[in-house]
Amino acid sequence: MICGARSASAFLFGVGVLAGASSGPAAETPPAGASSCSGCHAPAKAAATGIPAIEGRDPAALQALLEGFRSGTVPATLMNRIMLGFSAEEIAALAQWFGKKS
Repeated sequence: MICGARSASAFLFGVGVLAGASSGPAAETPPAGASSCSGCHAPAKAAATGIPAIEGRDPAALQALLEGFRSGTVPATLMNRIMLGFSAEEIAALAQWFGKKS
């Protein structure tokens, strides 16, 4: 029976490890709207597209820029219209998310 107990312990340990691995921190989940940003803004390491990369930028500067688009104080052709659909909290979450990516 010792062999059985050892196997059961190994199994339970394995289940615990898997459970811990599958429940990563919430910070790893992109905020709402992040996928729509990535559609046009390629990762910093991607080929130049004429559209600036947003990953790895200073979160505070990115947040100020996005809020400027939303308020109309930063001129834009499209971003000023897109940002109207985001709340201040959503903009802050996007800036933090993309700011920490690189």
